[in-house]
Amino acid sequence: MEKFSYETNGYNREEVNQFVRHVIEETEDIIKKCGNQQNEITRLKEKLASYETLEDTMKKTLLNAEKVSDNVKRLAREEADFVIEDAKHNASRIVNEALLKAEKIEQEADLLKRNIQIFKRKFKIIVEQQEAIVEEIETLELEE
Repeated sequence: MEKFSYETNGYNREEVNQFVRHVIEETEDIIKKCGNQQNEITRLKEKLASYETLEDTMKKTLLNAEKVSDNVKRLAREEADFVIEDAKHNASRIVNEALLKAEKIEQEADLLKRNIQIFKRKFKIIVEQQEAIVEEIETLELEE
């Protein structure tokens, strides 16, 4: 908690103003960080969408590979099965990575939301305290 020195009419106005400017700067920095993180979330969601598109493409490829494998000799079928298994493994790996990244992004977004709520509450308390100080100053000025 910031402590202010006293002057004739209450708290040192310059110290209080400097403190308020500092709080405003911190608030603007947090808002800027939230914007940057929101942009990152958007970017990662777009990346996830491209992975999902890739997954769909791979699934279609698998279906086509299965149709082709029915029409080839035993050796060609074995090679096609190998390709299919490898594609399934890669598709599964890509999907799992994308899901993990999406879950992490959601957790980070939730953390950011909680931090913003906490900051808002703390900032509101500070503003209310400052308002109380101003009211005290006005009361002291009226009494003098």
